[in-house]
Amino acid sequence: MNIKKILVSQPKPASEKSPYFELAEKFGVEIVFRPFIKVEGLSAKEFRAQKVSIPEHTAIIFTAKTAVDHFFRLCEEIRYSVPDTQKYFCTSDTIGKYLQKYIVYRKRKIFNSPTGKMDGLIPFITKHKNEKFLLAMSETGSTNDADALAGIIEFDRAAMYRTVSNDFGADEPFDYDMLVFFSPVGIESLMKNFPDFKQGDIVIATFGPSTTKAARDAGLEVQIEAPNPDAPSMPAAIANYLAANM
Repeated sequence: MNIKKILVSQPKPASEKSPYFELAEKFGVEIVFRPFIKVEGLSAKEFRAQKVSIPEHTAIIFTAKTAVDHFFRLCEEIRYSVPDTQKYFCTSDTIGKYLQKYIVYRKRKIFNSPTGKMDGLIPFITKHKNEKFLLAMSETGSTNDADALAGIIEFDRAAMYRTVSNDFGADEPFDYDMLVFFSPVGIESLMKNFPDFKQGDIVIATFGPSTTKAARDAGLEVQIEAPNPDAPSMPAAIANYLAANM
């Protein structure tokens, strides 16, 4: 099998030390970073239609940096000045530190999950259960985090952004030997852009069980699944496949 050109459906890494660049050099392949999906912020009008009032909440729960960006964007658009007393509960330390982009970082107001998931955040939330919580979400995102909070605290949820297909231009070439996907929405975007898509010899790589399922439900054959026991990351899984098949 001759793999020459790989499409990775993510933005290009900021660091030149990315394992994808090492992969390209080691196997002599071209890697193109081209997201199949993009994030759109909800307008202030769309947000207001949910009848959720940000000023009524004293604590915000963030599960993604994207949610942080759109929370503060919406606050600016509705002309609400976030008070210094606001508390923030984040599902990872990375998200918590990202708040420095918008506020003066004070750990006494920011609580980060040590596990990188909602389960690690719940002990902090229950200690502050008298706060009025707002969960900042994607319009089309998973409800797992909301389900984890149900019955533990009273909270409101608010969609602040959505994930949509990043359409291909009519003249944009699509001459790839391998397609790499990281979400079910990416699979949906492929089928939307190319309704007559025929896989043929194209290798499909998927990250996570939900993405793999979406690909198979769409009639695609998945040759590379990550993570797996021999490859904790997508670059490692691709490298193993290329080493065995080139």
